Amino acid sequence: MLNWYKGLYVGNNAKKKKKKLVRRINQGIGVSDVYLITLACNSRDQLDIFSANELLQKPRRRNCPVIIGLACGYWEALELVEELVRRTYRETGTGEVRKWLQRQIGEDSR
Repeated sequence: MLNWYKGLYVGNNAKKKKKKLVRRINQGIGVSDVYLITLACNSRDQLDIFSANELLQKPRRRNCPVIIGLACGYWEALELVEELVRRTYRETGTGEVRKWLQRQIGEDSR
């Protein structure tokens, strides 16, 4: 089972179909033009954006970090990342999105 952030960020176009998209992605069914935002797999970067269809590959699915955002279209995914950066900067005064999200995830799991 995939690890979805409780406070998942969802783009405007994806909001209408959120439950259906999450269900299809969890079931391993392909979805058209849907992108996911996750914490980066490496320590050098902060976030990754990739097509949800990459999770049809077993190794990619097995190693998928916590999913932070869901968007219909790549541009909407970029808008979500921009929103995350602005929110992080507003709350912390820095651009360290990854650290801010990890703190949010930790607080939500308590």
